[in-house]
Amino acid sequence: MIARSRRSRSWKPRRRPALLDDWFDPIEAALRDQVRSFIQATIEAELEVVLARPRYGRQPKVDPENADGPERITGHRHGHRSRSLMGTFGRMEIAMPRARLDTAEGRTTEWKSTALRAYQRRTRQADSLIAGAYLAGTNSRRVCRALAAVFGGAVGKDTVSRVWRKVKADWDARNNARALNDEPTVRLIFDGTVVGVRLDRKATAIPLLVVLGVREDGQKVLLAVKNMGGETSQAWRTVLDDLVKRGLRKPEFLIVDGATGLEQALAALWGDVPTQRCTVHKHRNLLAHAPQRLHNEISADYNDMVYATSAAEIEQRRRAFIRKWRPNARRSLTASRRRVTGSSPLHGCRLANGRARVPPMP
Repeated sequence: MIARSRRSRSWKPRRRPALLDDWFDPIEAALRDQVRSFIQATIEAELEVVLARPRYGRQPKVDPENADGPERITGHRHGHRSRSLMGTFGRMEIAMPRARLDTAEGRTTEWKSTALRAYQRRTRQADSLIAGAYLAGTNSRRVCRALAAVFGGAVGKDTVSRVWRKVKADWDARNNARALNDEPTVRLIFDGTVVGVRLDRKATAIPLLVVLGVREDGQKVLLAVKNMGGETSQAWRTVLDDLVKRGLRKPEFLIVDGATGLEQALAALWGDVPTQRCTVHKHRNLLAHAPQRLHNEISADYNDMVYATSAAEIEQRRRAFIRKWRPNARRSLTASRRRVTGSSPLHGCRLANGRARVPPMP
């Protein structure tokens, strides 16, 4: 017993290696060294272009009488200073070159790089990664733990908060203050959606009102995303009035999701503009009330009806669609029988190659 007690007092437990202690990746280490060298070479090359000479080089002499082109900038280098930069490649120290440029007043001013802005501590891709992790539904502390392996623990909760405030400010400036006078949109797509978020440590859903514009070449552009608390007529009218106030001109065609509040708001503002129910919303309503085994067949018949070559053919296939599926799914046919002309405007918006000019909403 005594020997055992002595051995027990002298014995010490072996320390187990922590997770990722021995996970050294030579590829990552070599890549980060190459990234540092590449960034420094890029900034050095930018300064060489401004001074028109390499490092330790002299300013070339130019004859003022035979000089062609713009006058070159003169100045001189004066060493380097260390800058900390954090990106998706991690955190690193960069030797930032410094220079003084001569001005027309006979003074000198500090040279500023356009590649690495003053007081910039993170790349835009790093800010995008932090903001994306935060918007996914996590709080600031969980974002720090989730990205600790990528950034080497260099991201704190204050950094996450600053990045989020910057993203929110940029979004508000783009979504609420951007003028639409010069926006060449000819068609508008309206939709109401619900996104899941975490607020006060609780999962909740926020209804959003989305407006997309379609230009003449078919390109889509986001015009507004508003949280109005619902899809009422007053909520949609507020969104429409904001678009008109920002300079949006009257569209030529409207695509809606079938919400009653949206239809009422559009009828009060643009009652004479042709309106079409979104074909994807109709399709989803049909499949929601049909058995799973019939989804493929219903989808094939529906696409043949919507993408017909003429308005008369669309109407003919619509009647055939109703006759075929009336005994099987009466509730699903209600959405198809409403708005008999809902598919006809799509035919008027086709291009010469037969494809729809306004693609259905995803």
